[in-house]
Amino acid sequence: MARIVDWGKYNYQRTKQQQKSRRQAKAPEMKQMRVGLKIGAHDLDIKLRKVNDFLEAGHKVKITLIYRGRELAHKELGFKLAEQIIEQMGDSVAVDQAPAFAGRQLNFVIRSTNAKAKNS
Repeated sequence: MARIVDWGKYNYQRTKQQQKSRRQAKAPEMKQMRVGLKIGAHDLDIKLRKVNDFLEAGHKVKITLIYRGRELAHKELGFKLAEQIIEQMGDSVAVDQAPAFAGRQLNFVIRSTNAKAKNS
């Protein structure tokens, strides 16, 4: 059995439905925090406090460690800082993407493991 359909009307309704579903779908946001290798302890604490606020709001956080100039000769310093950051954040975070070197940056992604976070 064949059905005769007004293609214009069908296409219009399908487009409207797709737009509605796109509006309702909430993509998990990714926040980013940039940190230099020579950051002081107090400055790092302040940045990590802001990262904690992002995590409590249910966002994932991409932490980027920036290398400048001759710091590239000491890539291990960035990995040590990354481990220190993960340690400081404690058990409330999980590493989604392990620290990886890309160009002049070391990137890793963390998310909250708490039950009250929206996107876990």
